[in-house]
Amino acid sequence: MEPWLLWLIAAAGLAVAEVFSLTAALGLLAAAAAVTGGAAALGLPVPWQFLLFTAVAALSLLFVRPTVLRRLQPAQEARFGVDALIGRVAYVVSEVSGRDGRVRIGGEEWTARAYDETLVIPPGTAVDVIEISGSTALVYPRE
Repeated sequence: MEPWLLWLIAAAGLAVAEVFSLTAALGLLAAAAAVTGGAAALGLPVPWQFLLFTAVAALSLLFVRPTVLRRLQPAQEARFGVDALIGRVAYVVSEVSGRDGRVRIGGEEWTARAYDETLVIPPGTAVDVIEISGSTALVYPRE
C-alpha cells in the first residue's frame, strides 16, 4: 500500500476519534497526517515524512491548540448588583465584629459583620467581601 494512502487513513481515523474526544489534539494530529499524506503523494521519502509529521504535529499542538481551547471555553458571566461586590476589597470604617461594623466598598459605605464571628477588625484594615446578606457585607481580613 502506498505511504500517502496510509497517512490519509491515519488522518481519517484521528479525525473520527476527535469527534468523540473533543480535545482538539487528535484533530490537529489528523491535520498533520493529512499534510504528510499530501507530501508523500508528491514523493517525499519516508524518513522525511515522519519528520514532517512530527514537526507539523508539534507546532500545531504548541501554538494552535491553546488558541482553539481558549475559543471553546465559555465566557465568564458578568455579575451585577450585590453579586458583583463579592470578592472585592473593602476598608473598615468603624470596628467590625461578629455583630456589627461599617466598611467602605468602592465609594459606598455598608454595614458589615465579620465572617468569623470571633474576630474584631480595627478601622483602616483591608478586608475581602465574602458574602452579602441582605444589606450587610460579611467580611474577612486580607492576609
